Amino acid sequence: MTVFTEDDLQITINGAIQARKFDDADHGLTHCMKAVDFIVERSDCYLFIEFKDPQHPKAKEKDQRKFVQEFQSGQLDEDLKYKYRDSFLYEWAAGRADKPVDYLVLVALKSLTAAELIARTDELKRKLPLQGPQSGSWTRPIVRGCAVFNIASWNMRFPNYPVRRLTPSAAP
Repeated sequence: MTVFTEDDLQITINGAIQARKFDDADHGLTHCMKAVDFIVERSDCYLFIEFKDPQHPKAKEKDQRKFVQEFQSGQLDEDLKYKYRDSFLYEWAAGRADKPVDYLVLVALKSLTAAELIARTDELKRKLPLQGPQSGSWTRPIVRGCAVFNIASWNMRFPNYPVRRLTPSAAP
């Protein structure tokens, strides 16, 4: 079991081959490459995990409103796209992108609807791109799948990787 804390969120990773914090000082290229928060190696794939926490207890209300606006308009998708691509390139260059990769984004925001999560997932699939070029020239995809979750949908989908908020008053 591995436990990571990112701001006011905590994730427990059970049953993985390896789990590591990726967006930290060991990355070494933060001046030119974005990074996902965590990389989990399973027997069948890698999980690239990104947390966004606009309802962090120390976040200002105006910052929360700005985040919601960027999320709903799709502006956040650009940042998420580059976090994935740079992380994939980094891992590929390190010789570790030898299994399929799933990109999972957790947005810890109480007000997110299922429709918003689906819309952001669909757009992220398009931007990565999930299918590759129509010519079929890629021999393998750069991402097997991706999805955007809130805390409740995350915990339903990934019971072996539960997420909880550390500050009870801000719990979803």
